[in-house]
Amino acid sequence: MNLFVTGLSYKTAPVQVREKVAVRPSLLPCLGCRLKLNAGLSEVVVVSTCNRVEIYGTTRSWVQGSVFRIFQQLSPDLDVTPYVYVKEGIEAVTHLFSVTGGLDSMVIGETEITGQIKNAYQAAQQVGLTGRTLNRWFQTALQVAKEVRTHTSIGRGATSVGSVAVELAEKIFGGDLSEKTVMILGAGKMGEACVRHLAKGGSRSVLVANRSFERAEALAAEFGGQALPFDARMKAMTEADIVVSSTSCPTTVLHKDEIAAILPARSNRPLILVDIAVPRDIAPEVEELHNVYLYNIDHLEA
Repeated sequence: MNLFVTGLSYKTAPVQVREKVAVRPSLLPCLGCRLKLNAGLSEVVVVSTCNRVEIYGTTRSWVQGSVFRIFQQLSPDLDVTPYVYVKEGIEAVTHLFSVTGGLDSMVIGETEITGQIKNAYQAAQQVGLTGRTLNRWFQTALQVAKEVRTHTSIGRGATSVGSVAVELAEKIFGGDLSEKTVMILGAGKMGEACVRHLAKGGSRSVLVANRSFERAEALAAEFGGQALPFDARMKAMTEADIVVSSTSCPTTVLHKDEIAAILPARSNRPLILVDIAVPRDIAPEVEELHNVYLYNIDHLEA
């Protein structure tokens, strides 16, 4: 039985490629089932985050020969061969330990990745995609990650892509966000990380817009911010200085024409847009607009 991982990450593929093979969390079990059947895998766990898409598995066949069939399931019309890596045996084991512990992350020591690995593993386990080999592999990796965080200082400083996004905003505005209005689109884990970091930095005003208004209210209330219905995001952007977008929407949520329409109401004030979602939330064409500055997740490497 061959143990392996194959995938692509921020180290090998730009966000333009990663977003085309990204998998929504709710679809991970379904994709895992397809891979197990169509790519000849005995066990499989699919991991998809903003910085990586990886397939961990076991197979009785030659791993390299299965890679093409594996990624055909993710994106039939895209050749990802130039971006894909394959690791087998002990090299694959070491890689999972490194990823789970935050050592292979864009932000070294990030806190979200351990939970993302755990969720992906549990999703596969619940539908019978894992067996003795992957169960032991992933359970050990999660335990190793816990030990790393308990006995080292890896979690100090910026520990998420969200917090790095806020640090970028601080640099743009000279280190002081106290007089700036920041809007967060998406109240998930990354949005929450942004709000937490902003609260520590003393930001004057934080707006939280989310498709679930109840979730936006809960997050905004925790930090003294203001919750907004998602449909009110464009009107609110006339007041915002910085917009950090991290929704889980599979399509663009901020378009060039929408942003162009609100610019006259901003009195020529700069608008900083930070897109930390994969697939991307913000159309790349918006950077063609005057006084609009767009940064995506690939600009945030620490």
